[in-house]
Amino acid sequence: MAFVQGSSSSNLNLWKQRLGRVPDSVWNAISLETLVLADNELSEISENINRLTRLRMLDLGHNQLTNLPDTLGDLHNLTDFLYLHDNHLLSLPRSLEKLTKLRYLNISENSFKALPECIMGMSSLIELRASDNSLTSLPDSIASLTSLRELHLRNNQLTSLPESIGSMSELRHIDLRGNPLTHLPSVIATLPRLEKLDLRWVSTMVRPLWTEDLEARGCAVYL
Repeated sequence: MAFVQGSSSSNLNLWKQRLGRVPDSVWNAISLETLVLADNELSEISENINRLTRLRMLDLGHNQLTNLPDTLGDLHNLTDFLYLHDNHLLSLPRSLEKLTKLRYLNISENSFKALPECIMGMSSLIELRASDNSLTSLPDSIASLTSLRELHLRNNQLTSLPESIGSMSELRHIDLRGNPLTHLPSVIATLPRLEKLDLRWVSTMVRPLWTEDLEARGCAVYL
Protein backbone atom coordinates (compact mmCIF):
# COMPACT_ATOMS: atom_id res chain seq x y z
CA MET A 1 0.00 0.00 0.00
CA ALA A 2 2.54 2.53 -1.22
CA PHE A 3 -0.05 5.34 -1.26
CA VAL A 4 -0.42 5.27 2.52
CA GLN A 5 0.56 8.43 4.37
CA GLY A 6 1.75 8.29 7.94
CA SER A 7 1.43 4.54 8.47
CA SER A 8 3.10 2.15 10.89
CA SER A 9 2.25 -1.22 12.35
CA SER A 10 -0.18 0.42 14.79
CA ASN A 11 -1.23 3.55 12.88
CA LEU A 12 -2.69 3.81 9.40
CA ASN A 13 -3.53 7.15 7.81
CA LEU A 14 -5.46 6.92 4.54
CA TRP A 15 -6.87 10.43 4.69
CA LYS A 16 -8.12 11.88 1.40
CA GLN A 17 -6.89 9.10 -0.88
CA ARG A 18 -10.08 8.94 -3.01
CA LEU A 19 -10.38 5.26 -2.24
CA GLY A 20 -14.10 4.84 -2.91
CA ARG A 21 -13.75 1.47 -1.18
CA VAL A 22 -11.53 0.38 1.69
CA PRO A 23 -8.91 -2.19 0.55
CA ASP A 24 -9.48 -5.62 2.09
CA SER A 25 -5.89 -5.58 3.34
CA VAL A 26 -6.88 -2.90 5.88
CA TRP A 27 -9.21 -5.33 7.69
CA ASN A 28 -6.33 -7.79 8.03
CA ALA A 29 -4.09 -5.25 9.78
CA ILE A 30 -5.08 -6.53 13.21
CA SER A 31 -2.32 -4.65 15.05
CA LEU A 32 -3.85 -1.26 14.20
CA GLU A 33 -4.62 1.09 17.07
CA THR A 34 -5.52 4.16 15.00
CA LEU A 35 -7.18 4.17 11.59
CA VAL A 36 -7.98 7.25 9.51
CA LEU A 37 -10.32 6.74 6.55
CA ALA A 38 -11.61 10.29 6.35
CA ASP A 39 -12.52 12.04 3.09
CA ASN A 40 -12.45 9.00 0.82
CA GLU A 41 -15.90 9.02 -0.83
CA LEU A 42 -16.79 5.86 1.09
CA SER A 43 -20.40 4.67 0.91
CA GLU A 44 -19.97 1.55 3.05
CA ILE A 45 -17.74 -0.04 5.67
CA SER A 46 -17.14 -3.79 5.71
CA GLU A 47 -18.41 -5.95 8.57
CA ASN A 48 -14.81 -7.17 8.78
CA ILE A 49 -13.92 -4.02 10.67
CA ASN A 50 -14.47 -6.09 13.83
CA ARG A 51 -11.15 -7.81 13.14
CA LEU A 52 -9.40 -4.62 14.29
CA THR A 53 -9.87 -5.39 17.97
CA ARG A 54 -6.98 -3.15 19.08
CA LEU A 55 -8.39 0.05 17.62
CA ARG A 56 -8.42 3.00 20.00
CA MET A 57 -9.24 5.67 17.40
CA LEU A 58 -11.32 5.48 14.21
CA ASP A 59 -11.96 8.34 11.79
CA LEU A 60 -14.73 7.81 9.22
CA GLY A 61 -15.54 11.49 8.79
CA HIS A 62 -16.17 13.36 5.51
CA ASN A 63 -17.51 10.39 3.57
CA GLN A 64 -20.86 9.31 2.07
CA LEU A 65 -21.91 6.71 4.61
CA THR A 66 -25.64 6.08 5.08
CA ASN A 67 -25.24 3.26 7.59
CA LEU A 68 -22.62 1.43 9.63
CA PRO A 69 -22.12 -2.31 10.23
CA ASP A 70 -23.37 -3.84 13.49
CA THR A 71 -19.89 -5.26 13.97
CA LEU A 72 -18.58 -1.78 14.76
CA GLY A 73 -19.89 -2.41 18.27
CA ASP A 74 -17.37 -5.24 18.67
CA LEU A 75 -14.48 -2.77 18.90
CA HIS A 76 -14.39 -2.84 22.70
CA ASN A 77 -10.98 -1.15 22.88
CA LEU A 78 -12.22 1.94 21.05
CA THR A 79 -11.42 4.38 23.83
CA ASP A 80 -10.08 7.62 22.35
CA PHE A 81 -12.03 8.98 19.37
CA LEU A 82 -14.79 7.94 16.97
CA TYR A 83 -15.35 10.42 14.15
CA LEU A 84 -18.52 9.93 12.09
CA HIS A 85 -19.12 13.55 11.12
CA ASP A 86 -20.04 14.83 7.67
CA ASN A 87 -21.78 11.72 6.34
CA HIS A 88 -25.42 10.88 5.51
CA LEU A 89 -26.29 8.91 8.62
CA LEU A 90 -29.89 8.73 9.87
CA SER A 91 -29.24 6.20 12.64
CA LEU A 92 -26.53 4.21 14.38
CA PRO A 93 -26.42 0.46 15.08
CA ARG A 94 -27.75 -0.46 18.53
CA SER A 95 -24.54 -2.46 19.00
CA LEU A 96 -22.59 0.76 19.52
CA GLU A 97 -23.95 0.88 23.06
CA LYS A 98 -21.22 -1.66 23.81
CA LEU A 99 -18.55 1.02 23.31
CA THR A 100 -18.51 1.76 27.01
CA LYS A 101 -14.87 2.94 27.03
CA LEU A 102 -15.25 5.54 24.28
CA ARG A 103 -14.49 9.10 25.43
CA TYR A 104 -15.12 11.21 22.29
CA LEU A 105 -17.87 10.86 19.68
CA ASN A 106 -18.53 13.20 16.76
CA ILE A 107 -21.77 12.67 14.78
CA SER A 108 -22.08 16.25 13.54
CA GLU A 109 -23.15 17.14 10.00
CA ASN A 110 -25.39 14.13 9.42
CA SER A 111 -29.17 13.69 9.16
CA PHE A 112 -30.13 12.65 12.68
CA LYS A 113 -33.62 13.70 13.77
CA ALA A 114 -33.17 12.07 17.17
CA LEU A 115 -30.10 11.30 19.22
CA PRO A 116 -29.41 7.56 18.70
CA GLU A 117 -30.30 5.57 21.81
CA CYS A 118 -27.07 3.58 21.62
CA ILE A 119 -25.17 6.72 22.64
CA MET A 120 -26.74 6.55 26.10
CA GLY A 121 -24.80 3.34 26.70
CA MET A 122 -21.44 5.02 26.07
CA SER A 123 -20.93 5.65 29.75
CA SER A 124 -17.35 6.95 29.47
CA LEU A 125 -18.10 9.75 27.00
CA ILE A 126 -16.43 13.02 27.92
CA GLU A 127 -17.26 14.92 24.73
CA LEU A 128 -20.26 14.52 22.43
CA ARG A 129 -20.55 16.52 19.22
CA ALA A 130 -23.91 16.38 17.45
CA SER A 131 -24.01 19.78 15.75
CA ASP A 132 -25.57 20.48 12.34
CA ASN A 133 -28.22 17.77 12.41
CA SER A 134 -32.03 17.96 12.68
CA LEU A 135 -32.48 17.10 16.35
CA THR A 136 -35.79 18.36 17.72
CA SER A 137 -35.33 17.12 21.28
CA LEU A 138 -33.02 15.19 23.58
CA PRO A 139 -34.14 12.10 25.51
CA ASP A 140 -34.31 12.13 29.30
CA SER A 141 -31.87 9.21 29.16
CA ILE A 142 -29.05 11.55 28.15
CA ALA A 143 -28.55 11.90 31.91
CA SER A 144 -26.94 8.45 31.84
CA LEU A 145 -23.84 10.11 30.36
CA THR A 146 -22.56 10.97 33.81
CA SER A 147 -18.96 11.59 32.67
CA LEU A 148 -19.88 14.05 29.92
CA ARG A 149 -18.06 17.39 30.07
CA GLU A 150 -18.82 18.90 26.64
CA LEU A 151 -22.14 18.79 24.79
CA HIS A 152 -22.11 20.40 21.36
CA LEU A 153 -25.55 20.84 19.75
CA ARG A 154 -25.09 23.86 17.46
CA ASN A 155 -27.49 24.30 14.52
CA ASN A 156 -30.21 21.78 15.32
CA GLN A 157 -33.97 22.23 15.81
CA LEU A 158 -34.03 22.09 19.60
CA THR A 159 -36.66 24.13 21.42
CA SER A 160 -35.57 23.07 24.92
CA LEU A 161 -33.51 20.56 26.90
CA PRO A 162 -34.82 17.87 29.27
CA GLU A 163 -34.94 18.51 33.02
CA SER A 164 -32.73 15.45 33.48
CA ILE A 165 -29.75 17.48 32.26
CA GLY A 166 -29.60 18.85 35.80
CA SER A 167 -28.08 15.58 37.01
CA MET A 168 -25.14 15.76 34.58
CA SER A 169 -22.81 17.19 37.17
CA GLU A 170 -19.61 16.93 35.09
CA LEU A 171 -20.82 19.25 32.32
CA ARG A 172 -18.44 22.13 31.61
CA HIS A 173 -19.58 23.34 28.20
CA ILE A 174 -23.00 23.38 26.51
CA ASP A 175 -23.18 24.74 22.96
CA LEU A 176 -26.73 25.53 21.80
CA ARG A 177 -25.97 28.11 19.12
CA GLY A 178 -28.41 28.48 16.28
CA ASN A 179 -31.29 26.49 17.81
CA PRO A 180 -34.92 27.75 17.91
CA LEU A 181 -35.02 27.59 21.71
CA THR A 182 -38.14 28.77 23.51
CA HIS A 183 -37.32 27.51 27.00
CA LEU A 184 -34.42 26.10 29.00
CA PRO A 185 -34.77 24.34 32.35
CA SER A 186 -33.54 26.36 35.32
CA VAL A 187 -31.69 23.27 36.63
CA ILE A 188 -28.89 24.24 34.25
CA ALA A 189 -28.01 26.93 36.79
CA THR A 190 -27.32 24.23 39.37
CA LEU A 191 -24.70 22.39 37.29
CA PRO A 192 -21.70 22.71 39.61
CA ARG A 193 -18.90 22.64 37.02
CA LEU A 194 -20.49 24.52 34.12
CA GLU A 195 -17.97 26.97 32.64
CA LYS A 196 -19.59 27.97 29.33
CA LEU A 197 -23.17 28.18 28.06
CA ASP A 198 -23.29 29.32 24.44
CA LEU A 199 -26.65 30.70 23.28
CA ARG A 200 -25.51 32.85 20.38
CA TRP A 201 -27.68 33.05 17.24
CA VAL A 202 -30.77 32.21 19.34
CA SER A 203 -33.48 34.81 18.67
CA THR A 204 -36.52 32.84 19.82
CA MET A 205 -36.07 33.00 23.59
CA VAL A 206 -35.98 35.68 26.24
CA ARG A 207 -32.82 35.46 28.30
CA PRO A 208 -33.55 33.38 31.44
CA LEU A 209 -32.95 35.27 34.68
CA TRP A 210 -30.97 32.36 36.10
CA THR A 211 -28.18 32.95 33.57
CA GLU A 212 -27.20 35.91 35.75
CA ASP A 213 -26.58 33.49 38.60
CA LEU A 214 -24.31 31.45 36.33
CA GLU A 215 -22.32 34.53 35.36
CA ALA A 216 -22.06 35.63 38.97
CA ARG A 217 -20.25 32.43 39.84
CA GLY A 218 -17.86 32.68 36.87
CA CYS A 219 -19.63 30.74 34.10
CA ALA A 220 -19.35 32.43 30.68
CA VAL A 221 -22.80 32.88 29.13
CA TYR A 222 -22.76 33.93 25.47
CA LEU A 223 -25.94 35.45 24.04
